[in-house]
Amino acid sequence: MKIALMDSGIGLLAAAAALRALRPDVDLVLSSNPASMPWGPRTPEEVTELALGCARAAAAHRPDALIVACNTASVHALAALRAELEPALPVIGTVPAIKPAAALGGPVAIWATPATTGSAYQRGLIRDFAGTTAVTEVACPGLADAVEHGDDAAIGAAIAAAAARTPAGTAAVVLGCTHYELVADRIRAAVAPSALPSLTLHGSADPVAAQALRRVLDPAREGTATLTVLHAGSEAALPAAALAYPQALPLAAPTT
Repeated sequence: MKIALMDSGIGLLAAAAALRALRPDVDLVLSSNPASMPWGPRTPEEVTELALGCARAAAAHRPDALIVACNTASVHALAALRAELEPALPVIGTVPAIKPAAALGGPVAIWATPATTGSAYQRGLIRDFAGTTAVTEVACPGLADAVEHGDDAAIGAAIAAAAARTPAGTAAVVLGCTHYELVADRIRAAVAPSALPSLTLHGSADPVAAQALRRVLDPAREGTATLTVLHAGSEAALPAAALAYPQALPLAAPTT
């Protein structure tokens, strides 16, 4: 089995690690365009063009499914990707985990890129799935870019700024950008002092990985745990910054 993931940069690591945990044999194709980072401030048209480029490069490797492991790309480009690639290639978008977070009943904060925050897409999810739960949208400018480059000081500053805008008494934080899942522990530590003791964080990697495995065209097809990394369509290695995150370890380690 071969599954491709596309993202602006290394945000796809969390879903890739989740796939490898569920199917250790899965062949992975990681397609991104880190030189174009960040996608959050770009126009919907620019995001769509960049996402199509990453998706086409991944599709050339004939995967069984494609995960759009990027909330911003899912907001702006998912329809275009599906129109071009399906039904020959199932395309799985990434949806912020608003429904399970709101189901717990406490106040929810959604941390997301500026492009996703306040978008009609995210507001629709809140309307459809949050019910009467109080939801605060928290834009996190610069955080995805800082995570991408492994800039520890910038990560800390962006998290601190977003935590300061997160209401006291928050019960759940939805990680509305896949890059944020790579620093989930730091986000929890920053929010916890003013949050409810039962604070939970909700990412998308595990449910997206499970959905991809349900959508593959040939679930019986076995893989050999290969890893192909594409940057703007050209084969590359995992960036050095990626190796600082634990989600990269099951991808970089040899399979036995």
